[in-house]
Amino acid sequence: MSEKTYKHFICVSCPVGCELEVTMEDGVATQVTGYTCKRGIEYGIDEATDPKRVVTSLVNVKGKQMPCSVRTNQAIPKRLIPDCVEALRGIELTPPVKIGDVVLKDVCGTGANVIATKNFD
Repeated sequence: MSEKTYKHFICVSCPVGCELEVTMEDGVATQVTGYTCKRGIEYGIDEATDPKRVVTSLVNVKGKQMPCSVRTNQAIPKRLIPDCVEALRGIELTPPVKIGDVVLKDVCGTGANVIATKNFD
């Protein structure tokens, strides 16, 4: 017999902020309740089984005292955030840097790219 557990989240997929309850059976999301749009279903399942986040960080720029802000262009699994930050640790950008320039491709095999969010001449 499988064991049911329940996880509770506030959905952040849209401004409504629905209170979701995700029913889990043997580590699998079997039901999502409390959503008002279809995005809530996907958010609840993802958050219960493999939460993802957009990562923001800073990397050094040659010849500049101020670092360049960067972010992933899509959310990556939360469990890989330390690996992502470690991969960025040794990067030093060479100007010019433009917003949207790819700083690191396919970070940690996620398919996400780390991109610059600031211009440097």
